[in-house]
Amino acid sequence: MSYTPIRKTKLLVIFPCYNEEEILRASYDKFIVFFELLIDEDLIHPESKICFVDDGSTDSTWQIIEEVKNAQIHALKLTNNFGHQKALLAGLETFRDKFDAYVTLDVDLQDDYQIIVKMLEKINGGYDIVYGARNDRSNDSFFKRKTADWFYKFMLYLGVKTVPHHADFRLLNNKALKNFLEFSETHLFLRAIFPYIGLNHTVIHYKRNKRESGKSKYPLSKMMSFAWDGVTSFSVKPLRFILLMGVLSTILAILLMGWFTLQYLMGNTISGWFSIIAIIIFFGGIQTFAIGIIGEYVGKIFMQVKNRPRYIIEKKIEAEVRSEKLISLLQFSDSKW
Repeated sequence: MSYTPIRKTKLLVIFPCYNEEEILRASYDKFIVFFELLIDEDLIHPESKICFVDDGSTDSTWQIIEEVKNAQIHALKLTNNFGHQKALLAGLETFRDKFDAYVTLDVDLQDDYQIIVKMLEKINGGYDIVYGARNDRSNDSFFKRKTADWFYKFMLYLGVKTVPHHADFRLLNNKALKNFLEFSETHLFLRAIFPYIGLNHTVIHYKRNKRESGKSKYPLSKMMSFAWDGVTSFSVKPLRFILLMGVLSTILAILLMGWFTLQYLMGNTISGWFSIIAIIIFFGGIQTFAIGIIGEYVGKIFMQVKNRPRYIIEKKIEAEVRSEKLISLLQFSDSKW
C-alpha cells in the first residue's frame, strides 16, 4: 500500500519595518527561535523564510537587517517611506508564487505570533485566509481601546466590512494572494480589502502583548489619517451625507424665505444684521465642509490616474544558501516522500 505524506507548508513571514532599531534585534532573536522550532517539528517546510521590509527607515534598521546571518532571511529595502500597507504589498508581491502561505506581522511582536501554529492548521484544513484578532487589549491604554471600538463601529455604520480588532496579522494562501494582487488602487486599506475578497476564512483570537521597547509608529494623528483613508477608500456614504445636508439646507432656506416673505407682507421690519450673518456663516460652513470631502475623493482619483508605482525597491536580499541543518532536513524529507 503506497503512502502519500501531507506536503508541509512552505511559509513566508513578512515583517514591515520603519525605524525599528530599538526593537529589531530582540524581536528577531525571539522570533527565529520559534520559527526554527516550527521547522524542527515538521510544521512548515525547511525552505520557509522570514522577510524584513525596510520602509525607508532613517535609522540603522537596514544595517541591522544586513548583519543578520541566517539562511532563512529575505529582505527588501524601499527607497522611501511609502507606508505600512505598501511595505506589506512589496513583500507579498515580490515573493508571489514562491511560497504556499504568507503571514504578515508587525515587528514589535505585540501580536501573539505563537498562534501561527493554529493558523497553519486552519490553512491546511481548507481555509484561504486566517485573521488574527485581539480579544484582550488590556495592555493598551484606555483611550486606544475606546477609539479602536469606535473605529470598527463607525466602519460598520458606513458599510465597510472589516474584522473587528483585526489589524494586519493574518495568514493567506496563494489563492487569496492572487485575488489580492488584482487590486491596483493607490490607497491601500488591507483591513477591508481582504474581507471584501471573501473566500473561505476564519478568525483566531488572542491577547495583545505589551510593546517591550521603542515607540509605536501609529500616533493618534496617523491613526486618524489611516482611518479616514479606509473610509474614503471603501465607502461613498460621506458623499451621500453631503447630499442629505444639501437637501436639508435647501428645505431650511425655503422655510426661511417663506418666513421673511410673511414678515414683509405683515409690515414687520427685520432689524439688525445678526440673522443675515448667521445664515451666511451656516451655508458657507456647509459648502466648505462639502467641498473638503469631495476634494478627498477627487484627490484619490488624481493619485490613482497617475499610475505611479506604489513602492520602489532599492535593495533586495534573497537567501539561497541553506545551512547544514536545513540541507539534512531536506534530504531526509525528500527520501521520506
